[in-house]
Amino acid sequence: MAKKFVYFFGNGKAEGKAEMKGLLGGKGANLAEMTNIGLPVPPGFTISTEVCTYYYDNKKKYPKELKGQVQECLRKMEKAVGMKFDDPANPLLVSVRSGARASMPGMMDTVLNLGLSDSTIPGLIQRTRNERFVWDSYRRFVQMYGDVVLGLKPQDKHEEDPFEAIIKEVKGDRGIKLDTELTVEDLQDLVVRFKEAIKRKLGVDFPVDPSQQLWSAIGAVFGSWMNERAIAYRKMNDIPANWGTAVNIQAMVFGNMGPDSGSGVAFTRDAATGANVFYGEYLINAQGEDVVSGARTPQPISELSRENPKIYGQLEKIRKTLEKHYRDMLDIEFTIQKGKLYMLQCRVGKRTAFAAARIAIDMVAEGLISEKEALLRNDPD
Repeated sequence: MAKKFVYFFGNGKAEGKAEMKGLLGGKGANLAEMTNIGLPVPPGFTISTEVCTYYYDNKKKYPKELKGQVQECLRKMEKAVGMKFDDPANPLLVSVRSGARASMPGMMDTVLNLGLSDSTIPGLIQRTRNERFVWDSYRRFVQMYGDVVLGLKPQDKHEEDPFEAIIKEVKGDRGIKLDTELTVEDLQDLVVRFKEAIKRKLGVDFPVDPSQQLWSAIGAVFGSWMNERAIAYRKMNDIPANWGTAVNIQAMVFGNMGPDSGSGVAFTRDAATGANVFYGEYLINAQGEDVVSGARTPQPISELSRENPKIYGQLEKIRKTLEKHYRDMLDIEFTIQKGKLYMLQCRVGKRTAFAAARIAIDMVAEGLISEKEALLRNDPD
């Protein structure tokens, strides 16, 4: 039998589980676990850390079985969501994210909205009846792909990001400050300018074939395991280089579809004080990177209870489900698309020493963990 390198999750069943962190990375293992316990996770699949090790041991080549296994899982995703990758009429868009077994936030690369091209734009507009959302997603994709995959980014800390410079110029011409104030025509202009910058500075055309986009993005994520940031982080945190990273490919859900959509990040308890309160931030009409980029000011998660009590109630229920299942305080990411909630990540949350002690004591009182486990969880350092 061919060696298995790709693990599917979706429709309430996953081929992986939380204990497979070494093989699936933290993100992939927890996506599988959340799927298995019935949480609303968009379908997808994880390319294992073994492929990353193979990639670096074999001059950046992949195992021969990989392409077929990826294609098989893409078909499963298409069936699960009722869309087709590279279909002009009903295109499936995907995210491509890293996921090492040890948490390395911000160290490796991500590409969102992959699968968009000039040929798939009309079909997505027809399906969503939301032209601004589609062009906003397209300009985000060209910018992210240009940065992460093609390498059009600042060469040092003194240089301005070339894509952000173009956005600033367009906003200045229009006399606006926020991304949400950009019109359809502004977003179309940004796409054209971004592509021109890629051609002018790199001498290559932006790829229009979604399959080429996908495999280039997979290669970029594996490549980011050996970028300077990741290497430095691993040295500081004693993470072995031979662990490698997994790659998670997941059906996109969109927080930028209007006022009934949004994205957020949160902790199931306060990471600073340890108080048993839901703590985090969210943005309406935004994708995940907007929440942490500083481009807009997020709202505290408590405000969501007033703005959308139904979604907040679902999040509170999920918060309790996750803590009961994992028996720990968790860091989560979520997206709301047209009033429907999706979970994109969970992991054991980092916390202050004071919070660690308080959470451990409280969880003993709540019957989640034993006194012995509470003591063992507190790192003397």
